[in-house]
Amino acid sequence: MTTPRPPLIIVDAANVVGSKPDGWWRDRHGATERLRDRLVGLAEIGLPGIPGPVEVVMVVEGQARHVAPSPTVSTEPAPRSGDDRIVDLVSEHRGRQMTVVTADRELRRRVADLGADVVGPSALPDARMGT
Repeated sequence: MTTPRPPLIIVDAANVVGSKPDGWWRDRHGATERLRDRLVGLAEIGLPGIPGPVEVVMVVEGQARHVAPSPTVSTEPAPRSGDDRIVDLVSEHRGRQMTVVTADRELRRRVADLGADVVGPSALPDARMGT
């Protein structure tokens, strides 16, 4: 008998980083590393309505494409657009409980059409985000 896989949380890193005007545009790579570090506890805690443990994958693109993973947050470099890579991941994991964290309306529609749940960046509470 196989053990069921934990819920998958896919974070649209560029969108989440860009949702807070804190000067991220001066250092996209550094801002994405800070997001990764703030997501570390998410694997254990989960999201509201999705208790941990969960698997956390952060899709990175552009100048942040080379952000390294942490022990509890995987990074998935997007060879082209981050949105397309997120849609590919949702397609690859069909049938598994998954939630995409993004505020991008078109991406929300695309992944919802494939069966993923979607929440905005505000679902990552500040207390969990370390800010």
